[in-house]
Order: sequence, then structure tokens, then C-alpha cells
Amino acid sequence: QVQLVESGGGLVQAGGSLTLSCAASGRTFNNYYMAWFRQAPGKEREFLAGITGGGGTTRYAESVKGRFTISRDNAKNTVYLQMNSLKPEDTAVYYCAGRLGYVISSADNADMYWGQGTQVTVSS
Repeated sequence: QVQLVESGGGLVQAGGSLTLSCAASGRTFNNYYMAWFRQAPGKEREFLAGITGGGGTTRYAESVKGRFTISRDNAKNTVYLQMNSLKPEDTAVYYCAGRLGYVISSADNADMYWGQGTQVTVSS
């Protein structure tokens, strides 16, 4: 079992950057596939980016490809989401998620652990 705590959200102007962090508890963090999602009001939770346990393979949604970068530091039990060229439509609550031993492809995958979320607001 892993517990996840996101941080780094806030208010930023369009075109700006933010880096989100997700700190995980436990000693087997490197066995977890990690991902970032977001959910805007009235919308479904959207997959943004995922990264394998060793950090060697990443995957991105088309909506953020080229602007967002997922990375992890297993020595710190932390996964990051670097967000550049932010747009007002990026405004949402951002969540990190982890899954032991399996890829995360959507919010409906079984046996996922979630953080509490962090708000990102992009002003125009």
C-alpha cells in the first residue's frame, strides 16, 4: 500500500510554468507505475502522463504532449509533473496515482492509489 501527497499547485498566468510534486510513502515506490491526472469542474478525470517504475518509459496525453513532462526520483519517493506554456483550459484539480506492477491507462484501472489533489488555476 502507498500513500500519495501532492503539492505545488497554485495560481499562474497563461504562458507560465508550474511543477507539481507527489510524495509517496512506503519502501517499494520503484515498483509502482505512477501517473498524473486532472479533473476540471463538470468533466471526467483525465489521464495526462504516466511513467514506469524505473523511469525509463513515459507516456502522455495528446493534450499535454510537448508541454508537460513527468519524471520521478525513486531515492526521494517522489514523482513530478513539470508544466510549461500553461493555458486557462489547464485549470483543474491535479491528482497523482500509483499502481503496483501494472501500467495506468485510465482512471478506471483497478487497484489504484490516489492522492488528495492539488488545485492549478491558470488565469488569462
